[in-house]
This record gives sequence, C-alpha cells and structure tokens, in this order.
Amino acid sequence: MDCRVLSVQSHVVRGYVGNKSASFPLQVLGFEVDTINSVQFSNHTGYEHWKGQVLTADELHVLYEGIKLNNVNQYDYVLTGYTRDDSFLDMVVDIVQELKRANPNLVYVCDPVLGDNGAMYVPENLLPIYRCKVVPAADIITPNQFEKLKMLVVFQVMNLLHSMGPDTVVITSSDLPSPLGDQYLVALGSQKRVTADGTMVTQQIRMDIPRVDAVFVGTGDLFAAMLLAWTHLHPDNLKMACEKTVSVLCHVIKRTITYAKEVAGPNRRPSPAQLELRMVQSKADIEDPAIVVNAVVL
Repeated sequence: MDCRVLSVQSHVVRGYVGNKSASFPLQVLGFEVDTINSVQFSNHTGYEHWKGQVLTADELHVLYEGIKLNNVNQYDYVLTGYTRDDSFLDMVVDIVQELKRANPNLVYVCDPVLGDNGAMYVPENLLPIYRCKVVPAADIITPNQFEKLKMLVVFQVMNLLHSMGPDTVVITSSDLPSPLGDQYLVALGSQKRVTADGTMVTQQIRMDIPRVDAVFVGTGDLFAAMLLAWTHLHPDNLKMACEKTVSVLCHVIKRTITYAKEVAGPNRRPSPAQLELRMVQSKADIEDPAIVVNAVVL
C-alpha cells in the first residue's frame, strides 16, 4: 500500500530548498508526496536577487479544501518546515489535527526552523504557537541548537520536548564539543517507544559529523525528509535511521562541494548557484547510503 506524505514547505524554481529538497529523495525511496508550497520563489534568498510569492493562510485553506472535497486527504505523514506567518502556522496545525482525527496513526514530522547562530529567523509571535500547538501535535521534531547549551541541558531539553508530545527528537547540529575535535558537529537524538510487553523505553544517540567549510541551503529540509523516510523503514531503531539520514547528507554534501570547487576554479569561493545540492546526481546514495557516520548509543 502506498505511503503518502503531505509536505507543506517553500518552493524554488531553481535549486533545492524546502519541497524541492524533500520531494525527490522521498519519491526515490518509494513515498508518494503531495506538496503545498508555502512560498514560490525564483531561488533561495541567499542569492543576490530573488522574486516570488507567499501563500497566505486563506490560500492554504482553499487548497486543502479542494483536496478534502475530492476525498483524497488521506495521509500517513505530514512534513512541515520554515514558516514566517502566525495565521499560516495556525492553519497548518489545524490541518494536521484534522488529518490525525481521520488517521490516528498519522505521523507529523516538524522541522521548526526558528533561528541559528544566535539570530531569530522568524517573528517572535510564532514562538507561543510552536510551544502550545505545534510541538504537542508533532511526533518527530528536528530542531537545531539555537544557542550554546551544555550536554546535560540538551538532554533536559529533549526530555522536555518528549513530555510536550513528540516521541522522537533529533537536534540536528550543536556546538557541543566532539571527542573527535573541533572539525566535527554534534547531533543528538532521543526516541521513546513502547515495547511489545508495554514497557516504555528510550534510546538516545550521539553523532559526530564532519564540518564542511561552505554554506549550504536546503540541507535541513533534506535531513527532515530523510529522517521521515528512515524512521518509517526502521521504526524501532533510531540509531540506524539517523546513521542513514546523516550518511545521505554527507554523500550529497561531498558531491556538491566537489562539483562547486571544480566549477568555481582554484582559490575561488563557490557561488550560491554552484553550491546548490547535487540531488539528482546523488540518487543512488539516497536509495542505499553507505554508512559514513556511526551513531553512538548513550
């Protein structure tokens, strides 16, 4: 039976970000993907110029009503990413809740893109909506580490997020010290699940990911999509799901930076266009990634 995903994210004509980063890899792995584009831009905003349109909450409602009127609003997963507007975010949660009433087994994967490097990407009035509505509705959540925290505090934060709703929490990157040195980022994951005998167990993992000296756009969207896919395929093994997710990213990034440096030429920094993810060229790695980063069970 088909596994169908509703993905509500941004769209770009050129390049890979949002739905463009999520759809192809999910489809390669056998998922049917229905996309609602929260924005439609010419390219991502890291370029010198960009143009486009933003979908309003009312327009989102109209699109969803069209799906519902045709009785084709049956989903196994909902995937959401970057949102700037409070009414749009409220509408997304309303749709998720309605879909969950129709299918209590639906899994909501939320990539809450709030900020990075000490700066907020989104208006502060979205934070209460995330705290009170989005996080409680989510089953899998993939925050980055918005500020520097100690390891103990990070796990306290993940446990707090568990208590608010999500069974799976993966902090996609952090400034925690890696035992492998400062050339590595640390990712952390925690998954609560009920065993066959009714016991609640928690698996927590750490991954040390090699840093790359370049700015990529769309990698977070790819991470969330791959985590959706690999947790579906390995539902009781967070370690394996995260290893495959991160390994896909490593293969895509390595292929991208190799291409970008070759095209840019010696001693020249690649442009945003040259650093667009080499997604199609990475199809085989997406389908069957060689594990290049191992997770440590804590």
